[in-house]
Amino acid sequence: MADCVYLSLGSNLGDRQNHLRSAIAHLKRAGQVTSVSAFYETEPVEITDQPWFLNCVLALETNESPEQLLETILKIEREMGRERTRHKGPRTIDIDILLFGDRIIDLPTLTIPHPAMHQRRFVLEPLAEIAPQAWHPLLKKNIRELLTGLPGSQIVRKILSPSNGQTTTIDNGATAE
Repeated sequence: MADCVYLSLGSNLGDRQNHLRSAIAHLKRAGQVTSVSAFYETEPVEITDQPWFLNCVLALETNESPEQLLETILKIEREMGRERTRHKGPRTIDIDILLFGDRIIDLPTLTIPHPAMHQRRFVLEPLAEIAPQAWHPLLKKNIRELLTGLPGSQIVRKILSPSNGQTTTIDNGATAE
């Protein structure tokens, strides 16, 4: 039986939109992509002296184990030119496993749920768009509750609808609905 997995995708180098679309297409080798959020432009977090990111979240139905999916993701990132030269630095593509069903995994190479997802508006905003009731098994809250509890300091702008490709910038200074 397939697991429902939520992945966060981000790019801040080159043609960011094309990188996200290409990564979404590549991820189909790991299973069925069942939902994709709009694209959001977001300011860098932690390492701020780099270009802004374009981010989205997708739902994937997969028969791969968490470890197999991580290997698939790392291979896709390498194929797309990801170079890990600076921790949290600029990248053509970054794909993170946010949630893997209701599993809790704490290995040296893999932590699920993603350990910082509940602190990142650029993750929670698009995830709430496609799965507001998804459950964080450690924090015992759904995604909408986690998003509501965030401070409004991170700038996240919804700029592209996944269905029609139309660019619509929505910005209230901190977040976009």
